[in-house]
Amino acid sequence: MPRRKKIKRILVANRGEIALRIIRTCKEMGIETVSLYSSADRNAFHIVQSEYAVHLPGRTSAETYLQSGKIIDAAREMKCNAIHPGYGFLAENPDFAEACMEAKIKFIGPSPAAIQDLGNKLVAKDIMISEGIPTVPGSKSAISSIEEAKNLMREIGLPIILKAAAGGGGRGMRVVNSEEDFEKSFRSCQNEAKGAFGSDEVFIERYIENPKHIEFQILADEHGNVVHLGERDCSVQRRHQKLIEEAPSPALTPAMREEMGELARRAARAANYSNAGTVEFLLDHKGNYYFMEMNTRLQVEHPVTEEITGVDLVREQILVAMGSKLELKQENIQIRGHSFEARINAENPFRQFLPALGKLNRYFPPLGRGIRIDGAAYEGYTIPMEYDSMIAKLIVTGRDRQDALRIMRRALNEYVVTGVKTTIPFHQFVFSHREFIKGKHDTGFVERYFSGDELENITDDLPGTKENLDAAVAAALSYYLTKQKHSIGSEDSKKDFTAWELLHRREQSNYLGE
Repeated sequence: MPRRKKIKRILVANRGEIALRIIRTCKEMGIETVSLYSSADRNAFHIVQSEYAVHLPGRTSAETYLQSGKIIDAAREMKCNAIHPGYGFLAENPDFAEACMEAKIKFIGPSPAAIQDLGNKLVAKDIMISEGIPTVPGSKSAISSIEEAKNLMREIGLPIILKAAAGGGGRGMRVVNSEEDFEKSFRSCQNEAKGAFGSDEVFIERYIENPKHIEFQILADEHGNVVHLGERDCSVQRRHQKLIEEAPSPALTPAMREEMGELARRAARAANYSNAGTVEFLLDHKGNYYFMEMNTRLQVEHPVTEEITGVDLVREQILVAMGSKLELKQENIQIRGHSFEARINAENPFRQFLPALGKLNRYFPPLGRGIRIDGAAYEGYTIPMEYDSMIAKLIVTGRDRQDALRIMRRALNEYVVTGVKTTIPFHQFVFSHREFIKGKHDTGFVERYFSGDELENITDDLPGTKENLDAAVAAALSYYLTKQKHSIGSEDSKKDFTAWELLHRREQSNYLGE
């Protein structure tokens, strides 16, 4: 075992759920953490869980969590020798990774070169083609000319999909079904790509209609060792945004898992990749699969992989960043059970998933067998309008898929959130739908089966919905009365404490022994 480059203090360059997720693993490893927070996040729970916190003045992402210079200055000031970017924000920014390297601060992720190469879909596609990995037929370079694009469209054949070369997360994608719609879609794709990623480079691929979206989790160290930890099925999507994930996929046979997993490992080696990453594929209804892209970071849906393999991916990321060799061997990685993740967002599924931000008046997450909550929300927390609307990720794990489905339905019915609309009714719809229960769903599932109007009609018929509402009212009343009875002094009961005030009072008075 080579000597590790000891990481003693990590700056967590993120917020909310993923910041708290990273902090928890660091605590278990005996590593100190420094949290960042914007003015909009002054009541965020992740702040009080770190040993130290640094305020970034401003409210928007552009003013705060995207300010690489300020973040590196904070790391220096707080004597951090590593930065974990989480996902989103600067996690896939090669310039930020390079700046960390220049500042002699370890970036917990792949090299700047790997981020640069794999972040450009066309470069990534070339790497995969050179390795003999199947890719979707399409353009070999970025296209800016309408005429050139139209000629390629006719060569490939409709339908096609337009994508931002530097993009990800579904941004900049446009499906074209007719020549009449092509020019408008092309310009729209370019404009969105420019605004989201700073580049208007666009490429064209054949559109695989309603495929399965399959992604393989890989881990690679800095010594050439690569393993995969099985696949995740991310096929329940809306406008290319993932809503529900599961592992393993009900669509893959053991032989397909082994074959696609080996291709994912080969892809990582070809890109000289290290740390955690995800190789994504499209699987059509005939069983053909095609490389789509590689994400050079921890994924939102990583917990389902952790649950079925027993591997803490954040811990492995940190160990790789220390220079350690992977202790995991491919032949020793086993998949046990089945896991689902439902993203609980403050959005109104009855109204086209419009953000429904506000204060969480009552918040009671589910408990019990097979349930994990990755979140940073708490009762009384106000979800800021400046960032995404996630409240928490509800992860459940069972002995098999049917067992996990039962746990998820129970957990959703038990989940109590008042004060904002949430996506819980949508998830109740999906996890009770016959096509999803059979594992026959694909990326067209939401478009085919779901609408806000339909949800209005069936919500009352979902198992436990009315009982859940009655329980929520009873629990909220009981909680209120208990809180009044046990408050710390009569005057304190009138105050609305912030997270820091609560923490301070806990440390000073230990809640008077309660």
